[in-house]
Amino acid sequence: MPRATHFLFGTLCASLASCAAGPDFHAPAAPKTAAYAPAGAVAETTAAAPGPAGAAQHLVNGADIPGEWWTLFQSPSLNDLITRALAHNPTLEAAQAALVQANETVAAQRAALLPTVTGAFGAQRQRVPAAAFGQPGGGAILYTLNNATVNVSYTLDTAGGLRRAVEAANAQLDAQRYALEASYLSLTANVVTAAVAEASLRAQIAATQDIAAAQSKQLDITRARQGAGGASRADVLQQQATLQATLATLPALRSQLAQTRNQLAAYVGELPADYDGGALSLEGLQLPQTLPVSLPSRLVEQRPDVQQSAALLHAATAQVGIATANLLPQITLSGNYGGEAPRLADVLSPSSVVWGLVGSLTQPIFEGGKLVHQRRAAQAALKEAAANYQATVITAFQNVSDALYALGGDAEALAAAAAAEQAAADSLALVQAQYRSGAASLLAVLTAEQAQQSASLTLVKARAQRFADTAALFQALGGGWWNRRDVAQIRATP
Repeated sequence: MPRATHFLFGTLCASLASCAAGPDFHAPAAPKTAAYAPAGAVAETTAAAPGPAGAAQHLVNGADIPGEWWTLFQSPSLNDLITRALAHNPTLEAAQAALVQANETVAAQRAALLPTVTGAFGAQRQRVPAAAFGQPGGGAILYTLNNATVNVSYTLDTAGGLRRAVEAANAQLDAQRYALEASYLSLTANVVTAAVAEASLRAQIAATQDIAAAQSKQLDITRARQGAGGASRADVLQQQATLQATLATLPALRSQLAQTRNQLAAYVGELPADYDGGALSLEGLQLPQTLPVSLPSRLVEQRPDVQQSAALLHAATAQVGIATANLLPQITLSGNYGGEAPRLADVLSPSSVVWGLVGSLTQPIFEGGKLVHQRRAAQAALKEAAANYQATVITAFQNVSDALYALGGDAEALAAAAAAEQAAADSLALVQAQYRSGAASLLAVLTAEQAQQSASLTLVKARAQRFADTAALFQALGGGWWNRRDVAQIRATP
């Protein structure tokens, strides 16, 4: 009989370890595509342009992404900003705390797989009238009872519901871990984008001030010509209006600059009045000339948002198992062992031993369809998670494709903007010389000034856009978080 019991117990344990209700999760396969754009749509080398940020960029397919990709811009000021942001950004701190919380939730959920053991001790002393026991007289009976017990309860996970719950908690932990990586990537990319925006605004302000200075000189020339009879009062007023229109654009640019710096202050976890990020300039940034482009088959592994979505899909799959297990019988074993005696010293004596063993099987019979509907809800949630995963993957490939197209377009736009700015500057210089000699009208000068102003600002924006879209490519490819030195520290924090 004991051998048969051991055999049955071993068979039960083996069955518990091998089966669980509901579907098993299988990681979705990567999309079977070999490129991010149609063949020939994206050149491997972008166009070059003269001046800053005009170097051609070369795309290297299959190359790995450095963990600290922002250092490729070779800006100590930018590196310092990102270091401060990673150390003090409150949103990042919240994501780290959420990861610790998820890790502790997994540890708590695993406890359900183990027996529950509780100890109890009680002492009782009671006075009862003797008449209550049919004894004459007015006396009383006093008795004392001490007891100490250990209670053990264990739920046999025959349907695998508890294991699915642990599986779901682990999947949520993975989702939170990738959410933290996504927060790191988003923060670093946002800092780079904001820094480029600040540098661009500073360059636009400087260009506008240079244009205003040139227009002021032209105003002096027009006034001098008016005094000599070569220009009218209307000419002076027209040139003065052009100058004031140029100066009127500066307050808006300065306001945008202040707001951008406020955004950088928020990224580094500081208040606007306390921020001292220094003055970033486009000249202080170097455009990376070699850009790694991950293979499409690896993108789903590298994008933290895709991995987070896959983990949520895993959790939804486990939830279906939990809902299925709730429909099946639940077996619980419980027992207690202890002692009861009038004297405390005798509680642990063999003659005072008390024990009990209880086994129960619970099968839901009628709950108004609640469990069935909960299972259907879990199945619908699984379909939703699968659709969300597919949408996330599509968005990931779209982001990379958009960035690649943008890089090629940015290079061509910068080349055109540089040529246009040079032509506008040459035209303005020629028209101004002609105006001084009386061979050109003031209207021609005003037209040339407006063209040069527009071309100068377009050139500045085109240079900044190349930096911003280069950062967007690194972000779209996942940012190289798997190569970052602090990844191990992040995962060990819980």
